[in-house]
Amino acid sequence: MKNILLIGGSYGIGNEIARNLSHTYRVYIASRTADQIPEGCVHLTFDATKDDIALLDLPDTLDGLVYCPGSINLRPFKLLKPETFLEDLNLNFLSLVKVVHGVLPRLKNADQASLVFFSTVAVQVGMPFHTSVAAAKGAIEGFAKALAAEYAPSFRVNVIAPSLTDTPLAGKLLASEEKKEKMGERHPLKRVGTAQDIAKVASFLISDDSSWITGQILGVDGGMSTLNVQ
Repeated sequence: MKNILLIGGSYGIGNEIARNLSHTYRVYIASRTADQIPEGCVHLTFDATKDDIALLDLPDTLDGLVYCPGSINLRPFKLLKPETFLEDLNLNFLSLVKVVHGVLPRLKNADQASLVFFSTVAVQVGMPFHTSVAAAKGAIEGFAKALAAEYAPSFRVNVIAPSLTDTPLAGKLLASEEKKEKMGERHPLKRVGTAQDIAKVASFLISDDSSWITGQILGVDGGMSTLNVQ
């Protein structure tokens, strides 16, 4: 059975990914809390911003890695301090780099590991109040493409770029049905995303069904990034 490591998986999209993958793979969830860990998954206490992934009790071979931690700091640029940019960059990107570096030998032991990262539609589509998160996620996209090129065919690297998704992270933006409906109307498919919408794509990218896909940024965004529906 193949081994998959999820960084973050206690709630939201990460938790849905864990549930999907646990039926087929041996799933290791490295996260700060273990409140909703799906049955059959192995939980390892881990804070991506502070801890060393190399110290965790992981198998010698990792066939997949999904990095889920992220942030949403949507404020006018004039109200964002440089420290906020550093915090977002650290959580979204620099901690990802440290994780990949720390498990690199285990990924290279696999026949062809699959790595899945997360960006945002706001990298491709300029959106007000997204300067910090778009900068951090943009770094992920550039890193993923370069990493995919450097390590092909040893492993594959792909990025999912969602639009607004109904998860605890977006709780303030979707706090009522009225807000969900209003936000949904901004998308060509007239709804916001669900955690399962994103998890299904992540599960596909981890699987061998996507074995000829690497270096891609996949917009799972209800058409937001490519369609202008009047």
